[in-house]
Amino acid sequence: MSSQLYHLGLYFTKCCKDSGVLMVIKCRKENSALKECLTAYYTDPAFYEECKMEYLKEREEFRRTGIPAKKRLQKLPTSM
Repeated sequence: MSSQLYHLGLYFTKCCKDSGVLMVIKCRKENSALKECLTAYYTDPAFYEECKMEYLKEREEFRRTGIPAKKRLQKLPTSM
């Protein structure tokens, strides 16, 4: 994910938190910028292939181990 998308997400989140119920009206500019950036990613064939390969790798690992990625990435509890 690019730093531009990251920062747009932060600006939108901050605007929403600061605006409360009025976020629909007050954060239109931030929302439009974020949607435009996301649309560019969604229509980028290279990004699509990157996501597809990541998904296929996780699916292969799940089929091999039977453990979902979310569970695999969690730290195992240590007993003392």
